Amino acid sequence: MQHLLATAVLLFASQLAFAQAPAAAPTANDCATRAVSKDGKPLAGAAKTAFMKKCAADAGKPAAASDCAAKAVSKDGKPLYGAAKAAFIKKCEG
Repeated sequence: MQHLLATAVLLFASQLAFAQAPAAAPTANDCATRAVSKDGKPLAGAAKTAFMKKCAADAGKPAAASDCAAKAVSKDGKPLYGAAKAAFIKKCEG
């Protein structure tokens, strides 16, 4: 019984540590894997090229930049776009 309890505690602790691990920057292989449409179909042609270019550029950015981009939402909870997003990210990073 104690062995089962110890195993459960270790499993919970490992899941907690894994959940708090920082996200690594995407690699080229990760970008290729994530290059899918909203329908779940693989991207092709210009759409795939644009996605890969953006993904590679995001991989070169520091983690703080991606955190700021993720936080760029309006009071309604909708993502910011254009100048509003740029201003938010500039303020967040600076």
